[in-house]
Amino acid sequence: MTAFDALGHLLGPRFSTTLAARKQNAGNEAHYDEVLPDAVAFPESTEEVAEIVRICAAHGLPIVAFGTGTSLEGQHLAVNGGISLDFSRMNKVLEVHAEDMNVVVQPGVTRKQLNEELRATGLFFPVDPGADASLGGMAATRASGTTAVRYGTMRENVLALEAVMADGSVIRTGSEARKSSAGYDLTHLLVGSEGTLGLITELTLKLHGQPEAVAAATCRFDDVAAAVDCVILTIQSGIPMARIELVDEMMVRGFNLHSGTTMPEKPHLFLEFHGAPDAVREQVSSFREIASDAGAQGWQEAETTEARSALWSLRHGALPAIGALDPRPGKRTYSTDVCVPISQLAEAIAAARAEAETRALTCTIVGHVGDGNFHCGLRFDPADPAEIAEVLAFSGALAKVALRLGGTVTGEHGIGLGKQGYMDAEHGAAVAIMRRVKTAFDPQAILNPGKLLPPES
Repeated sequence: MTAFDALGHLLGPRFSTTLAARKQNAGNEAHYDEVLPDAVAFPESTEEVAEIVRICAAHGLPIVAFGTGTSLEGQHLAVNGGISLDFSRMNKVLEVHAEDMNVVVQPGVTRKQLNEELRATGLFFPVDPGADASLGGMAATRASGTTAVRYGTMRENVLALEAVMADGSVIRTGSEARKSSAGYDLTHLLVGSEGTLGLITELTLKLHGQPEAVAAATCRFDDVAAAVDCVILTIQSGIPMARIELVDEMMVRGFNLHSGTTMPEKPHLFLEFHGAPDAVREQVSSFREIASDAGAQGWQEAETTEARSALWSLRHGALPAIGALDPRPGKRTYSTDVCVPISQLAEAIAAARAEAETRALTCTIVGHVGDGNFHCGLRFDPADPAEIAEVLAFSGALAKVALRLGGTVTGEHGIGLGKQGYMDAEHGAAVAIMRRVKTAFDPQAILNPGKLLPPES
């Protein structure tokens, strides 16, 4: 019996080799070409995932996990063929432990779905990468986003997990306790492993109390350096910002073109404050004092829930707004990110802007600047080898800047396909240890092959 025969017998119509099903999991929101898996499996339980893996392991068939397909470095693309393991049917919130402020979910639950189900509890899950990503995918890529400056990334918000390993065995790691000193931290080895070490089938996540009061605002600066100086002073002053986001003048132009806004085309900070009403007022007052000294202008508050939602929808719509800057047919957006110590942020952003101008690239800069992470979006023609070379050279130059300044080549997009070439420069001899870990966990290399670790020379 072939692997496909066995999988079809196990799953029936939830195992598909049709072109339509394969194409559904073949694309991405970034710049990578479409990659068709050989088939798509739709499990509904951990037991089914384990049996799928056993069948694939017996036949040496690659397995690539698929959540919602929003990753930006092609982590979900089946570049070596095999099975796309689609978790969309494993989308149940299993248990809410309000008294312990945690929740147990299947990996296909999306962050918006979870927060909708939590609404009546007074709790919420804060990690917000912008896209309505699956929580399993967010854990696998160690996602973060606009609220990480206050609430942390997926690394800080995953307490425990269940995973199917490469031989089909099932393990549970971590617990509901907020801390532990018991054994190797396998939970946080699997978080961020991009599906190369195990397949996450259940997550226990930390929850937070919904803030009693929320304030949001924007302000603008004459240049990026002044905005970044304001951010650095704010963080060093200990103001507990919930969000502090930078958008440069090119990104503002994209917003205006795409959404019909009329923002002055200067660098802006998008801000949010959480807490008790008096505390929020104090945070706003303290920030405004720092911002005024840094040359801020045009302070505007989003005073209603609807206005706040519109503000953050604008920020989260950066990717399509970048397209408005160069809407010619066939153009795509190359998105890359780095993260540096906040003291080095101004230098890193200045280097990115200079590199883009030198290469005559249409480039926007947006960033979760409270933690030193920023993103560059560049328009290019995938049919033009010269333009492809320019954006790749830009990404390489920016990666070198980040490493020189004591940072990392990616703060949240991950390695996936696009940044494997920088792993040796960032990690040196530790890459060999990572290879040993991969071999120990996945000796046949069937779990998301071709990702994260660079090919051995």
